[in-house]
Amino acid sequence: MMRVRLKADGRIVEILADGSECPLAGTGAASAPVQPDAAYARGVRARTKLTQAEFAARIGVPIETVRNWEQGKRSPRGPARALLKVIDKAPQVAFAVLSVQRTKDG
Repeated sequence: MMRVRLKADGRIVEILADGSECPLAGTGAASAPVQPDAAYARGVRARTKLTQAEFAARIGVPIETVRNWEQGKRSPRGPARALLKVIDKAPQVAFAVLSVQRTKDG
């Protein structure tokens, strides 16, 4: 399984077996244009081709949270913002990790 880390400058790097880091293609801080939070959240979900309900279930939040993000009523902060960024850059990895974690918790 691929291990990734979100760096403080917005880059996502792969953690190699020897502990070194390798940048993922197209994840440089300058590569992603700054978007308003609502448009960014909507775009991330749209690229996953999931409905709001499916996306909310996959990331473990109420559907109202996703709706509020996409309507601009609330902005994702902290861990939610980091999770959206990881889903945007590496959705298969993010969803695989989330499903493994949910299995361990349940």
